[in-house]
Amino acid sequence: MAIGDELVTGQTVDTNSAWLAEQVRVRGARVRRLVVVGDDVEQIAGVFRQGLDQADWVIATGGLGPTADDLTRAGIARAIGVKLEESREALGRIEAFFERWQRPMPAGNRLQALLPGSCAVVPNPRGTAPGVWYRGPRSQLVALPGVPGEMKAMFADSVAASLGAAASGRVGVVRRVNTFGLPEAVVGEAIADLMVRARNPAVGTTASGGVISIRVVGAADSAAEAEALVAADVAEVRQRLGSVVFGDGDEALEHAVARLLMAAGKTVATAESCTGGLLAKTLTDVPGSSAYFIQGYITYSNRAKTALLGVPADLLELHGAVSGEVAEAMARGCRAAAGTDFALATTGIAGPDGGRPPERPVGLVYVALADAAGVRVERLLLGAHLSRAEIRDRAAKVARNMLRLSLLGWPAA
Repeated sequence: MAIGDELVTGQTVDTNSAWLAEQVRVRGARVRRLVVVGDDVEQIAGVFRQGLDQADWVIATGGLGPTADDLTRAGIARAIGVKLEESREALGRIEAFFERWQRPMPAGNRLQALLPGSCAVVPNPRGTAPGVWYRGPRSQLVALPGVPGEMKAMFADSVAASLGAAASGRVGVVRRVNTFGLPEAVVGEAIADLMVRARNPAVGTTASGGVISIRVVGAADSAAEAEALVAADVAEVRQRLGSVVFGDGDEALEHAVARLLMAAGKTVATAESCTGGLLAKTLTDVPGSSAYFIQGYITYSNRAKTALLGVPADLLELHGAVSGEVAEAMARGCRAAAGTDFALATTGIAGPDGGRPPERPVGLVYVALADAAGVRVERLLLGAHLSRAEIRDRAAKVARNMLRLSLLGWPAA
């Protein structure tokens, strides 16, 4: 359960529930519902009552701050039929927090020491908001702060072990395999037999920004058994999908590219038009990128393409800036100017304006990769239905993937 007006109005995305759901599954429990509720004490209390009636555990985040719209404590009190009382333990922890930082405690923070009677304190090592733990006759309710860093630390320190002990007794293991280059439907077809419901491990797919991730969730009586089940499926997924698999877990395309560049001792430079430096940014997001990234050119205008990359003016006049010929010339000129093993170039129409259908619609992008063997160009029709940011992001991902495949010895396109 995630609490806060900023969540129900869309101002803030609820990432806490997704993180907690995975933590719960790993510990052998099953998530029945994810609920988001605004800052309304009756609504909060009502959802708490439902949760306590329907599940063994209720875990909530948010609404434990020091202001008038932080109503989680009052919602718990109303749900279980008790009053709020000042907790000496909670107050002592809050005061100690400010003492460590050598700051006076604002009067408002004393509100955070008001806990529903009969509830215990969940220590918060990273902030002022104590968590609340209610142990009922058949169910337990744990309320944690909405700040992700505080919530995660408190869950790990105080909640995880108890939740695992109270669950089925089986140990869960979750792995994620990340792919790029195939639609979700095609990936799903390749592993359809592994995705049969009620199968252990459970296998499913998630799509985000062109990346298709395959989740493999296994459960067994021991961690070793669960890991073995999951490892077998992960190996099978990798074998079936081949080169479209680029990494596991939180690994992004740029991490896979960085690993390969470092292992090969190769260097890269970028020449960007429509992506405006995004490609260079992602390649340098990885620590240690100075070992392989030499420089980047943002050549948004035709004049810059000619002056910095040596793209012939008559080529631009003949084919236009958004063309395979210009993308090839950009990549070739970039590699020569930077003296690198590889060069990546992008040119396209990111929109929302500037398209001339059907020949040059919004979403038309050319990506080029230059290396010692020559230049390869890929023509993308990403679609005007995507936003400007999505088109730029997808183009930069295709460029990174072309480089990844080249480093692996696979065809770039």
